[in-house]
Amino acid sequence: MFESVAALQAEHDDLQRQLSDPELHSDPARSKRVNRRYAELSRIVAAHTAWSQSIEDLEAARELAKDDESFADEVPALEASLAENEEKLRRLLIPRDPDDARDVIMEIKAGEGGAESMLFVADLLRMYLHYAESKGWKTELLERTESDLGGYKDVQIAVKGRSTDPAEGVWAHLKYEGGVHRVQRVPATESQGRIHTSAAGVLVFPEVDEPEEVEISPNDLKIDVFRSSGPGGQSVNTTDSAVRITHLPTGIVVSMQNEKSQLQNREAGMRVLRARILAKQQEELDAEASAARKSQIRTVDRSERIRTYNFPENRIADHRTGYKAYNLDQVMDGALEPIIQSAITADEESRLAAIGSEG
Repeated sequence: MFESVAALQAEHDDLQRQLSDPELHSDPARSKRVNRRYAELSRIVAAHTAWSQSIEDLEAARELAKDDESFADEVPALEASLAENEEKLRRLLIPRDPDDARDVIMEIKAGEGGAESMLFVADLLRMYLHYAESKGWKTELLERTESDLGGYKDVQIAVKGRSTDPAEGVWAHLKYEGGVHRVQRVPATESQGRIHTSAAGVLVFPEVDEPEEVEISPNDLKIDVFRSSGPGGQSVNTTDSAVRITHLPTGIVVSMQNEKSQLQNREAGMRVLRARILAKQQEELDAEASAARKSQIRTVDRSERIRTYNFPENRIADHRTGYKAYNLDQVMDGALEPIIQSAITADEESRLAAIGSEG
């Protein structure tokens, strides 16, 4: 059992030697990759050590119990500890998403529901900003299109983590947020007190660490510049600072007008474009991947309704995992961790089941 750990231990030892080499740190991209893999393998090595120690402790207690019955009392607790350590190690050995340690770019877009949907986009943005703050992550507003009545037609933010450990990565947590988020509540403009249902779409992309990761030929780009516009379409700038970038091979279009500088908008647009191209490449790989590596919880179907936010009942429900709680007010203030953990756990269980069926 756990035969693969020996090879992973050897890789861990090799990475440790690489980290002690000063030359490694002169190459930031390679250093980041090595640190991420080392952090991931360190968890596995520590879990394997704990599992091995549990076996030794249990065997020792059983042997000593033959001569001293008092040691027999320790056996049930040691058996439970062994089972717990074994399950932890099994989960850590599930093939991990290679992008888990990456930062992300999130897009939140208004959907059905008109003005109410745009207000909900602002609520979701606030929720994610608070959640990021609770995790110690940094956020950067890349782009926003404000609506006439408040809220946003769409908004894009970058979320940057602080850990090299993939298990603590931004993508490892926020990748499950992609899909349709439905809200049920009484709009402020509703005089009869009727509950309305509206929706917003969330897209999440792993951000490219180094521009060289995604090769983009200048000949594949069509770049247009125009004047920024605010709510109602009125011009908010006297120069052509807004930028629209079209990637001709994929048809991906990115528009940026948040900054007053055309150069800054172009740089932000290229960040989003690279992330979208990387995501498209990953989706194509996922389509070809074995069932064990596919995420059954993080679907690439962006039209899937993943969650309902019911304000009258203060209820939050995730339709993929069955998670339900009556603390919506706290969730909207950023208390997302239990919901995200339910998705992580469900994903791990589906992958374990797939690995078992393959074996």
